[in-house]
Amino acid sequence: MKPIYIAEYNYDLPDERIAKYPLTERDQSKLLVYRNGQVSEDRFFRVGDYIAPHSLLIYNNTRVIQARLEFHKSTGARIEVFCLEPLAPHDYQLSLGSTTGCTWKCMVGNVKKWHDEPIELKAGAFTLRAFKEQVLGNTFAVRFEWDGEGVSFAEILDAAGELPIPPYLNRKTEESDLRTYQTVYSRIKGSVAAPTAGLHFTEQVLADLRGRGIETDEVTLHVGAGTFLPVKTADANEHTMHTEIIAVPRSTIAHIHAQLGHIVAVGTTSMRTLESLYFIGCHPEKTTVGQFEPYENAYMLSEYDALQAILDYLDATGQETLHAETQIMIKPGYTFHIVDQLITNFHQPQSTLLLLVSAFVGGDWKTIYDYALTHDFRFLSYGDSSILTRR
Repeated sequence: MKPIYIAEYNYDLPDERIAKYPLTERDQSKLLVYRNGQVSEDRFFRVGDYIAPHSLLIYNNTRVIQARLEFHKSTGARIEVFCLEPLAPHDYQLSLGSTTGCTWKCMVGNVKKWHDEPIELKAGAFTLRAFKEQVLGNTFAVRFEWDGEGVSFAEILDAAGELPIPPYLNRKTEESDLRTYQTVYSRIKGSVAAPTAGLHFTEQVLADLRGRGIETDEVTLHVGAGTFLPVKTADANEHTMHTEIIAVPRSTIAHIHAQLGHIVAVGTTSMRTLESLYFIGCHPEKTTVGQFEPYENAYMLSEYDALQAILDYLDATGQETLHAETQIMIKPGYTFHIVDQLITNFHQPQSTLLLLVSAFVGGDWKTIYDYALTHDFRFLSYGDSSILTRR
């Protein structure tokens, strides 16, 4: 496999260019427009000017959970437990809906102070107890139990947890983040980070798009903490991508199938979900996509036939929703199958998300980022946006 030297995907990002807070009006953010190798700019509320009528815009409907829990032992020791993904029940909705207890994969801060005893956290009328059950590399399996008949784990997190804003904001979560760090269409709880390209959308923007004949639909990918992991290897191919769980209704797959050639992804999470569909369609019974699967096998199916294969498989097995896992790494050299346009924010230097952008624009990422840096664009999660047309 040809090396991808991550040092070639570096740029100077001054701290003052990182947006610490969002704009008061989401859709007033700046919009960089890239098509045919040319760059221009506008405001996000006019994004519909750059999307062809009868296109299909796909967004990620995941909702960020208040996944950070702060426990204090009787000794005064502070232990932070950060819920990453459910282990038992493994399904997000079943685990968040559980009223009897659940086990999650967690990062634990100050773990040396947590021995074998359970730790407790009081939140209003609830008492949450955590039991450290198993070491999972750099993370832990943590069992949660709580008082309160009929109270779900989602309600416990809402009462006791803290919304985990990105670490590069270098500030504590504030009350305003509970609203601004969610998309207006978020509804399926499970993410520990927002699909931030969607933060620019308002109900008015969505209505404008539909008024132009641009259709919308949704997928679910619960964003994991791995999205913030830097590439620490000189060759990006040696970086281990995180795995994320996706769910796509049959009706959405049929919608995409009918609109192939006119698909707009809102954000890299939607992109990873949509592109993973092609590889799942080549082997519908195998609902996992490996990191290098797109580069290690010769796939002969057309995109149309791959999506049809998923529809046929769901019909044969009586399923209304495709549930799968993807570790896909989209990097220079990747052949895109589903997505024609991408709406995305500006990403960290030397990140896998920057590799994805480079792949999408045929290696022309420096043109885009040089423009953004010299034209007062705001960067990262609460920053400005771009709409990129595939080269």
